[in-house]
Amino acid sequence: MPFDTKSVFVALVGRPNVGKSSLLNLLVGEKVAIVTSKPQTTRTRITGILTKGPVQYVFLDTPGIHLPRTKLGERMTKTASDSVAEVDVVAMLFEPYGELTSAEQGLVDEIRARRASAVAVVNKTDTLKQKEDLAAREEFLRGLGVFEHVCATSVYENEGCDGLLELLAQYAVESPHYFPDDAYTDMPEKVLVAEVVREKLLLCLRDELPHGCAVTVERFKEREGRDLIDIDVNIYCEKKSHKGMIIGKQGAMLKKIATAARTDCESFLGAQVNLQCWIKVKDSWRDDDRLLNSFGFSR
Repeated sequence: MPFDTKSVFVALVGRPNVGKSSLLNLLVGEKVAIVTSKPQTTRTRITGILTKGPVQYVFLDTPGIHLPRTKLGERMTKTASDSVAEVDVVAMLFEPYGELTSAEQGLVDEIRARRASAVAVVNKTDTLKQKEDLAAREEFLRGLGVFEHVCATSVYENEGCDGLLELLAQYAVESPHYFPDDAYTDMPEKVLVAEVVREKLLLCLRDELPHGCAVTVERFKEREGRDLIDIDVNIYCEKKSHKGMIIGKQGAMLKKIATAARTDCESFLGAQVNLQCWIKVKDSWRDDDRLLNSFGFSR
């Protein structure tokens, strides 16, 4: 029996800070993925959903591909590469300038080996020094021999995104819509809360410290008869000295992080939030398979 609807699963891949999460949020129209200027902000696969008429787009935002230094990094890189084989089309984002990193070249080679359908997206066109540079970049990407189409976008200026959607729709297949038409993600609310808290850690703390933090939601309970949600969050760090830095003088830093996170949580949950954050030390958790499993990072 034929369907009058279609769906297309799209993996967004590329180097750290190339704009995958920002593009996802713009396409979906909601803040699904956290965004910071720091590399490796995205750690797990984030799902964003957009339904336009008969076509439902399911975007998988993946961690930035890089040379891993920890077991967590290895799992992040594997998540990105595994996604290539699990979708209808891969959209690989590139900067307008620069040579390919070894990690980027490795992913291009994997796309070629898997014979995956793929398109190249030159993002951040607002940073172009000359218009002719875009044509040169597109020609370079076509020359790699793995991309069926090359297009350009600027999330900052909201340009090229409609054209990208039209391009990706060519890969849609007849099927039912797998998610409600008004859905923008399938991520549980607890996961969204944990991600928001981690975003504020990345924004408020400096250097490598926030990358040594993990966040889990231990309690998420709506109060009966009240428009209020009680949320308890554990923030794990790797050293006792880091704990003190997260808390800050007289608790000022932790209060700043929690207040910013609570504001965002109240926005997407549509209710008041009582957010309590607790700091715990877990030495070298990024290289501990047991802890990585318990924190939800897939192998």
